[in-house]
Amino acid sequence: MKTVLLIDDDKVIRTVVGKALAKEGWRVIEAEDGQEGIQRALEDKPDAVICDLLMPRCNGFQVCRTLRSEGLQLSDLKIIVTTSQVFEVDRLHALEAGADEVMLKPINHDKLIQELSTPRGLSIKSKSSGDEKKNIRKAKISDKKNFVRFWGVRGSIPTPGPETAHYGGNTSCVEMRVNGKLVILDAGSGLRALGVELMKEFGKKALDITLLLTHTHWDHIQGFPFFAAAYNPKNKVRVLGYEGSSKCIESCFSVQMENPFFPIRLTQMPGNLNFELQEEMQFELGDVKVFAHFTNHPGVTVAYRIESGKSKVIYMPDHEAYSRMRLHSAKAPEAVAEVASFSQAEEDRLQTFLQGADVLIMDSQYTPEEYESHIGWGHSCFEDSVSTAIKAGIKKFFLFHHDPTHSDEAISRMVARARKLVTEHNSDLIVESAREGMNFEFD
Repeated sequence: MKTVLLIDDDKVIRTVVGKALAKEGWRVIEAEDGQEGIQRALEDKPDAVICDLLMPRCNGFQVCRTLRSEGLQLSDLKIIVTTSQVFEVDRLHALEAGADEVMLKPINHDKLIQELSTPRGLSIKSKSSGDEKKNIRKAKISDKKNFVRFWGVRGSIPTPGPETAHYGGNTSCVEMRVNGKLVILDAGSGLRALGVELMKEFGKKALDITLLLTHTHWDHIQGFPFFAAAYNPKNKVRVLGYEGSSKCIESCFSVQMENPFFPIRLTQMPGNLNFELQEEMQFELGDVKVFAHFTNHPGVTVAYRIESGKSKVIYMPDHEAYSRMRLHSAKAPEAVAEVASFSQAEEDRLQTFLQGADVLIMDSQYTPEEYESHIGWGHSCFEDSVSTAIKAGIKKFFLFHHDPTHSDEAISRMVARARKLVTEHNSDLIVESAREGMNFEFD
């Protein structure tokens, strides 16, 4: 006679299920919580375990992991987890912990008996719902109008509230429609609202989306779990970027969605996701050319220059000016000269990358006064960013990556000071501050 161990803190369920199993010829032993269940399993060596997911003292996940531990000599043990929760993520986590099957309460006794009679590795599988790829209507992105729209302009952490309502409190996310293509720059918290808007605009039509990542710091990827377009199985989402110091892009996206941080895993997102590591600093999205340039920011971070026809738009959200940063660390006269020479060479390379662009969206997080206590943090003061734009012959400049402590009033004052600096340099540079919902067209 085969033995089944029934672990559940509900006595009524143990009684009802136990009687059904006994009628089928099973010897039933019971435990009322996970700790007792593990002990009974080690002592009695049952052929199968039926274990509730949520129990005091030791839950079903813990029971599965313990019984699957090496050295317990329970490799043939069949484990069926039962639960009243319908969340798919719980089912997947139970299977990962070592369960052979997960069954929803109230338990179908016939199915339970059938599952117990099925050898490990041959659990009952549900049938596929058919070919979902038929009759997919693709969305058409207009190629008659190119534009950029800001969805997240803040740095470091989202800062909602009345004091940030004008410029916005979401972290970095910029939408670009260019030559009939949908390109998204970074996946900060602003990505959530963008996803909602895309669903309103295109409905159930299939979208091809390219997401360009500057780097994987949290404020640049934290919106992706809430990106509605990635939950539509008809959509294709390409995520392009450069490998960081420790993890690849896909791993970084996956970690922030792991249990217990988020209820849905990256692999559960039904959209067609494709993560591509870039190695070259120039690539193409159809007839759109993209150039990348490493910036001065912790880890591996890039800026993007996107060229369409005669137009050039540059997105550079995280960068600390080389000269101001490095000269602060040089003390001896000879060190100052050496560092100044090196910093100038780096600035010259950056100028070559920026030269003649129509639009520059650039890190301008601090005032010069604030920068003094933030040296080496990887962000610039607006004076350095504006000066860089003037030297590069930029036509229009947007202050970006606003400090989370800055109110709307503080940002407006920075814009005024930036415009005054432009006037002092007799420059034609147009200065604006990036603001959520703002958009501008380009050729």
